[in-house]
Amino acid sequence: MVDDYRRSVEESQSGFERLVGSIPGYKGYKERELRRESDALLRRFLADSLAEQRRRLVGLMTRLADSGRIQELTPFERANLKLDTLIDRLSTAAHGYAGLFDAIKVRQRELDALYDYDAALADGVDRIAEATDAIEARIASGEQASAEVSALADLVQEISETFGKRAEVLAGSRPARRRATPSS
Repeated sequence: MVDDYRRSVEESQSGFERLVGSIPGYKGYKERELRRESDALLRRFLADSLAEQRRRLVGLMTRLADSGRIQELTPFERANLKLDTLIDRLSTAAHGYAGLFDAIKVRQRELDALYDYDAALADGVDRIAEATDAIEARIASGEQASAEVSALADLVQEISETFGKRAEVLAGSRPARRRATPSS
């Protein structure tokens, strides 16, 4: 999946962009921009995938409420809130942008590390889907799913903490060197 997004972004370049890429110094700049774009696309995909799992969870909550099993909703609300928070964090997280004059310069190595963190989250999305499947099966069989829902909330928290570590990668970026300005 990681390479798919990078390849997709690279293949979408126009002939002009490939031509300009031959200009000395531009290629490295463009590669960093492509990594940033890949990172943003991947996070958007992950947020959309998690939003689908959240919709499923809300549907299960509705099913419980409709069948009078309201006492079982509390752990669902906790899991739903954690999932909603993670989706928001993924959707709004910095994607390694640093313009030419920004105080923080994000190097290519940090951009690759950001992308790797985000790609590792894809595994977490699969685990959340599996946990939601298990909850759905328990509810369909008329059993309580409180333990499974609590485990889902813990899983979402774990993934959220992993995602939070990406900020450490950005924090490791070096400040831009300031040029001495001539005094008037």
